[in-house]
Amino acid sequence: MEQGGRDPPVPRVAVVVFLLKGNTVLLGRRRNSHGDSTYALPGGHLEFGESFEECAGREVEEETGMKIEGTELLTVTNNVFRDGEKPLHYVTVFMRARPEDEGEEPRNMEPGKCDGWGWYEWKEEGLPTPLFGPLERMVASGFNPFPTQPQQH
Repeated sequence: MEQGGRDPPVPRVAVVVFLLKGNTVLLGRRRNSHGDSTYALPGGHLEFGESFEECAGREVEEETGMKIEGTELLTVTNNVFRDGEKPLHYVTVFMRARPEDEGEEPRNMEPGKCDGWGWYEWKEEGLPTPLFGPLERMVASGFNPFPTQPQQH
């Protein structure tokens, strides 16, 4: 234990999803103390025994009401947040998927955590601001969540 009787912060695992439709990606505006008012991908905490694909599907459905398909691993980032009320450390697993039903629109299933969802073009001038820190760093690095080869349906 740390001095003062508090346990040291422990890294957590988050799974987030680049949900793609055409040349757009789904983003929602966060409503919570960590990253409040920034735009982020749907996602959340990995539960014990859950695969990345299972977590991605569960989180997208819990947050948007949408089912996904074609889920695949893109990359993993290590994110330490030292500012704020308490320090946080997240290992973030970035997945890519597409909606099972391309015509379905996302619903805001967790209004206490999100102001709503929207489809945004994946180019700097097409993305809303401010972006959630880890996503902002990916955009700045030139990361592209879209497949380089057309996907077969």
